[in-house]
Amino acid sequence: MSTSIFAQTTWKVDPAHAKVTFSTVHNTISDVEGLFNAFESSVTATKADFSDGVFELSVDVNSIDTEIKMRDDHLRSADFFDVENFPKMTFKSTSVEKTNVKNRYKLKGNLTMRGVTKAVTMDLWYRGTITDAQSGNEIAGFQITGKLNRLDFEVGTKFPEALISNEVLIKVDGEYIKEK
Repeated sequence: MSTSIFAQTTWKVDPAHAKVTFSTVHNTISDVEGLFNAFESSVTATKADFSDGVFELSVDVNSIDTEIKMRDDHLRSADFFDVENFPKMTFKSTSVEKTNVKNRYKLKGNLTMRGVTKAVTMDLWYRGTITDAQSGNEIAGFQITGKLNRLDFEVGTKFPEALISNEVLIKVDGEYIKEK
């Protein structure tokens, strides 16, 4: 008789192989994209397919980068993210639900931005796990995508949707290294 026990494992994001990006529509006619350069993330799970995973993300909002310094400074201001008072954006999952597509899940959790916490549902794609030939590390790949309403988090409330869309597309994509 043999018994298989899956131990709880923790996986930490590899910042060199990960991004936290966003996109919104400006003036109803063009996309404006950006990213956050500083963040930490981890996944803790007991199942090999991560279907019981707890996903956590902490973003340094001051690291926002749209490649336009003037716009980035405005986004850091009280008009938008108010980084002086709310320097971090955080997410912690509350559940992972399988879909009908292999390795695709609905990731539910609590997002806190600008001091407002709301339950959100995102799409999670577990892209697989490999063993890195050089380091011997086990590496798992994940992509999380979804849509948020910026007004739900009191971001840019003075700016109408005709100027900046209320809908913001979010994408977190990266490789996570299993802790030894």
